[in-house]
Amino acid sequence: MLQRDYILEIIGEFVGGITDALGRALRGDQSGYADAEHEIADLLELEPTTALALSPDSLVTMMVLSGMGDSVAAYVCYALERLAVLYEREGNEDLAGLRHLQARAVGESFGCDPASVPEELVSLDAELSS
Repeated sequence: MLQRDYILEIIGEFVGGITDALGRALRGDQSGYADAEHEIADLLELEPTTALALSPDSLVTMMVLSGMGDSVAAYVCYALERLAVLYEREGNEDLAGLRHLQARAVGESFGCDPASVPEELVSLDAELSS
């Protein structure tokens, strides 16, 4: 019960943080990109500078080793994919490509679809899609 409450709490914090960060990135605020990456790394309980530089397979391995991968995979997958789309819009093909590959690897490993939107992020997704 305590672990479930903990996971719900960190997911709630992630939803708020990623909504703010991706919204700012969408509006052209460069700090939104960095903050989105920090939110993803924090959710995975990894060091931000290391976490998102990992190869897709290494990122999945770290998620498995953390023991929380199954609980947060759909959120990570979604956030990585949406971040990739924003990087594409900005013209940063290298980071967009890496984030797409990371999202795909997480999706394949944990059985989630990068195109699926977690319920708590539906309004953010509508904003990002417009």
